[in-house]
Amino acid sequence: MANNFNYKNAFSRNLGWVTEEEQSSLQNKRIAIAGMGGVGGTHLLTLTRLGIGRFNISDMDIFEQPNFNRQAGANMSSVGRPKVDVMAEMALDINPELKLNRFPDGINSDNLNQFLTDVDLYVDGLDFFAVEIRRKMFAACLKKGIPTITAAPLGMGTALLCFTPDSMSFEDYFQMEGQTENEQLLRFLVGLSPAMQQMGYLVDDSRVDFHAQKGPSTPMACELCAGITATNALKILLNRGDVIKAPYGLHFDAYKNKLKKTWRPGGNNNLLQKLILSIVRRRVN
Repeated sequence: MANNFNYKNAFSRNLGWVTEEEQSSLQNKRIAIAGMGGVGGTHLLTLTRLGIGRFNISDMDIFEQPNFNRQAGANMSSVGRPKVDVMAEMALDINPELKLNRFPDGINSDNLNQFLTDVDLYVDGLDFFAVEIRRKMFAACLKKGIPTITAAPLGMGTALLCFTPDSMSFEDYFQMEGQTENEQLLRFLVGLSPAMQQMGYLVDDSRVDFHAQKGPSTPMACELCAGITATNALKILLNRGDVIKAPYGLHFDAYKNKLKKTWRPGGNNNLLQKLILSIVRRRVN
């Protein structure tokens, strides 16, 4: 199979939107994606089809039936199998020449540096509730000068934030230091989506349970996340086009037919953010 694969032919339909030189450049870029679930797995497949040639991917979890509604690798044949292996196989089936490093034990303080070695871009696919390792990941990326993208699946839409060496940092934006775990999660939610468009059509508040670390999800949101992430990955890696950087963000909600560009100078210390935090805090606690 690999002997019949031809990179230029496989990704030739990208040409026109990118030049041949740019496509060749993408082939030599390495992206790290932590998490191979709802957004992370779809990120991997979308970026592979874009022609990215190198990945570091991580996940310690296995596929289960509750993943079926949104995760690209979740089906009856993959139940009980490691997510990192299933998604690696799917990506390699698209491009057998991928240079792909797997981290089957997930990301922790011991392997974080290795995970980010020779990486051109970090794409966040960690579970929403993995707040501690997420903070460590973004801090490490900042120290190494690695640009980062996080696109959150919210309701039936997506909210985008990009952190680059010349933007506001993750910590300065979310203001999590010294807060309880539940408060950090709340600040992550509201910081991701200052417009909070998704809350207008949440039909059952009880399905959002910070204590049980569970929340509702949709497949549409995950697919939208992958599209907006790959687009901004292209712009960052090829150094072309306008990249919206923190404290600016972008929130598209397909259910409400609305696109909002947000600006929160000071991040969660912004007065408007503090008001939104207090409102959401009462609703989800």
